[in-house]
Amino acid sequence: MPELPEVETVRQTLRPILQGRTITAIDIHWPKIVHMDQVLFCHLLIGARFHDVERFGKYLFFVFDDEQILVSHLRMEGKFYYQAEAEPMDKHVHVVFTLDNGMQLRYHDVRKFGTMELTNRHSLWQLPSLRKLGYEPFQEQATATYLFEKFQRTQRPIKSVLLDQHVLVGLGNIYVDEVLFRAKIHPLTPAKKLTKSQAEKILDASVAVLEKAIALGGTTIRTYQSTLGVDGRFQNELQVHTKLGEPCPVCGTPIEKMKVGGRGTYYCPVCQQEKGDK
Repeated sequence: MPELPEVETVRQTLRPILQGRTITAIDIHWPKIVHMDQVLFCHLLIGARFHDVERFGKYLFFVFDDEQILVSHLRMEGKFYYQAEAEPMDKHVHVVFTLDNGMQLRYHDVRKFGTMELTNRHSLWQLPSLRKLGYEPFQEQATATYLFEKFQRTQRPIKSVLLDQHVLVGLGNIYVDEVLFRAKIHPLTPAKKLTKSQAEKILDASVAVLEKAIALGGTTIRTYQSTLGVDGRFQNELQVHTKLGEPCPVCGTPIEKMKVGGRGTYYCPVCQQEKGDK
């Protein structure tokens, strides 16, 4: 699944390509991806010119000159490709935006879980999909106090809490494993048992991991590859995720794997002791 660094890589890739381009036609092959009336969607966007591409968490915001905003969530397998109209159309391309230079922005999604919805700058944060989200670790509102207060309200394992986008935005399965390893916290630790100092360690680790992943273009694992075939390099920096049986880079103990909330979770049983975190 593309997480915040992967979506940021998509944003950085598409922004210079799309700025100033105008949509001349739209073809929707899988209507369920567009979460509004398809006829109105096309009517409002045909003739619109791209002004910018922004991001919040795992959401992409395509901003147009008239302040309309196309909000896109890539979900599990969503990708955008910039291709010539004459290039063969893959069977997994479900929405096609034809541009005024003869190129096309094609939305490709094997699982068809991705979403698109249209709004404007004034109404953006009123969208049901956005209005209850938490803060990105980079935002000044994301403080150790904020996190600690959130943790105090739940007995859920910290791994599950950090995957909850209503608490922190942008962390997915890969990065939560890396964050908890850096913070030396066991994934099953009930969030309510964590101290404010541990909340600060989690926040600091979240910023460090995400910043490094963004700098390296994200993580390419399994089938996910970014726009235009851009591969991330952060997978070369992973310390625990996917490292089952390999020695911990800190203490040498073999990395273990378990399920937390149904998600495959990698951790060091020594550095991340379940009781009495170091």
